[in-house]
Amino acid sequence: MLTDDYATRMTNSAVGTLLKLIFNIELGKNEENAWKDETYLNLYHELTKMIDDGDINDAENKLFDLLDPANMEIFKLSLMFYYYMNDMDGDFLEKNDYTKLEITDGLRHVSTLYGYESMAGALFGHATE
Repeated sequence: MLTDDYATRMTNSAVGTLLKLIFNIELGKNEENAWKDETYLNLYHELTKMIDDGDINDAENKLFDLLDPANMEIFKLSLMFYYYMNDMDGDFLEKNDYTKLEITDGLRHVSTLYGYESMAGALFGHATE
């Protein structure tokens, strides 16, 4: 459990770093002003409700359907999505067929898609095959 807590803190710190550097968002301070319009806030709430309800894989699939390298709001949404999910208990994730490793894999995937592959590699480590 201590390792899980450490990994959770490290991932949250890395996501927080990306949000601060790219979007000037400090989690715990100004994330309520993160969204340019209500559409993205509503999407975020919809996805986090799906996570809360245990529909994690469906929520991630919905997020992947939204990914568009020309839309940085979706990248921001993705980072905040994984940050939210990373705070879930490992048992909850496992019960719903998901893992903490999939969170970092998802973060690497979206970061690469949006052109932040090297930053993601530095912050989350490189994917193992």
